Amino acid sequence: MKNLRFPSLIAALSLIILSGGCKDKSSSGLFLPRSTPEAEGVSSAALITFLDSVEADRHEFHSIMIVRHGKVVAEGWWDPYKPDLRHTLYSTSKSFTSTAVGFAVTEKLLSVNDRVVSFFPDQLPDTVSPYLEMMTVRDLLTMSAGQSPDPTGAVTNSCSEWVKGFLATPVLKEPGTEFLYNSLATFMLSAIVQKVTGEKIADYLQPRLFGPLGIQGYDWEESPDGINAGGWGLRVRTEDMAKFGLLYLQKGVWNGKQIIPAEWVEEATTFKIDQAPDEAPEVKAKNDWMQGYCYQFWRSRNNAFRADGAFGQYIIVMPEKDAVVAITCESPDMQDEINLVWDHLLPALQDGPLPEDKESLARLKERLTTLALPMPADSPDSPLASQLSGKKFLPAENTNDPGYFNALFNNDTCTLSMKTNGQEFKIPFGRGKWVISETGLAGPNLINRPDGNNLHRIAAAYEWSNDSTLEMIIRYIESPHHIKVKCSFEGDTMVMNTRLSTPPGYDMPPMKAVMEKQTTY
Repeated sequence: MKNLRFPSLIAALSLIILSGGCKDKSSSGLFLPRSTPEAEGVSSAALITFLDSVEADRHEFHSIMIVRHGKVVAEGWWDPYKPDLRHTLYSTSKSFTSTAVGFAVTEKLLSVNDRVVSFFPDQLPDTVSPYLEMMTVRDLLTMSAGQSPDPTGAVTNSCSEWVKGFLATPVLKEPGTEFLYNSLATFMLSAIVQKVTGEKIADYLQPRLFGPLGIQGYDWEESPDGINAGGWGLRVRTEDMAKFGLLYLQKGVWNGKQIIPAEWVEEATTFKIDQAPDEAPEVKAKNDWMQGYCYQFWRSRNNAFRADGAFGQYIIVMPEKDAVVAITCESPDMQDEINLVWDHLLPALQDGPLPEDKESLARLKERLTTLALPMPADSPDSPLASQLSGKKFLPAENTNDPGYFNALFNNDTCTLSMKTNGQEFKIPFGRGKWVISETGLAGPNLINRPDGNNLHRIAAAYEWSNDSTLEMIIRYIESPHHIKVKCSFEGDTMVMNTRLSTPPGYDMPPMKAVMEKQTTY
């Protein structure tokens, strides 16, 4: 968790398109063509069953898009998530980095057999070990760099020059011989592409990938010295995820043009290394993380492959079914999440068109247009609201931070004002409704963007769960995460409890505050 500091109080703190038309949107190049499920051999009734299973399970889905035969047959966003919002991809970003490497290989700017040390002669440690000397681009692509343990956290938390930090990390095993997930290895791929092209990979991919696919408004986190993170930090829309998967499903062809050589698509998405060579076959058969790793893609069960990001960000490509499923989510169990796809969506994909099922299609449309995450109830304000409104609460314990907490109630809106470490934040909350705004208060795992924009888009709502308890939720709607805050009042004392959603969830220590005497704010 980054930038979520509150030494006093702060730490406590669908539009759906499902039709056979949409020609105006798909023709723009920004949107995929649409169709109905049955026309593309998908059962609307089975899709409803899938949504039922999602609702009954413990995963918090934010969006889904299902593409069959090149057309979107179902799509939904759980309010307050929306189609035009980007979503943090976490390690799904890695597959985009792999694609950048593929373009550079195609343009003969590098080879997968090139030695990593050859790109950074001025950033090498004083002594280059034999194993470091041996490490190739291919070893980075296949997560077999030979370092152990994964150095990502240690380097990114302590070094301003991540390339130098990676190269200084001991290589304990022969590169290429053993799988170990290593996000900093993917960062090195980004650094290598930037080295040979003179461009950040986000800029390098723009005319080659993002532009042709109509992917706009993306951004990508960077290292302190201006290199796209590569292994994480890309944000795009759900439809952009689906487009990327469809490009790979179509062997690199887009609108009749070969964007990426088919040979690279095959090379990048086929088995390269076994993640668990000693595991029993019956165990592997149930685990989508033991089907083999490719070039920053994962092999999956059912002869599929996927881009895969923490907390359940998926682009699942099923060549045998001519289908792509894009999902954004906050999941505590990613295997269980993908099991929903295999158990309910996979059987829904039939070989030919299905008879019209107008009743199920109508129910599916209704279901998709009303998807929503739980929100605080639209219950009347407590009588305490008018008494507390505008009052400033200060930390009960002595701190070096003169922070404060203040809630101003006005009709069906509560505006929360906070101050910590010299920074002030104001967040509007709706009573029983989402209020959309931006805040500089960074949520779980969020960092500042490379354009220097420190604001994060949020949806916020509140309710009084009883006369003395105010409950608030802040959803960071361009990420998977949210924060829940519960304030309990007794006399002039407030106790604040804060829960961060990042699975399995994290409760911060309670914070106690007292009302400032004879002061309104």
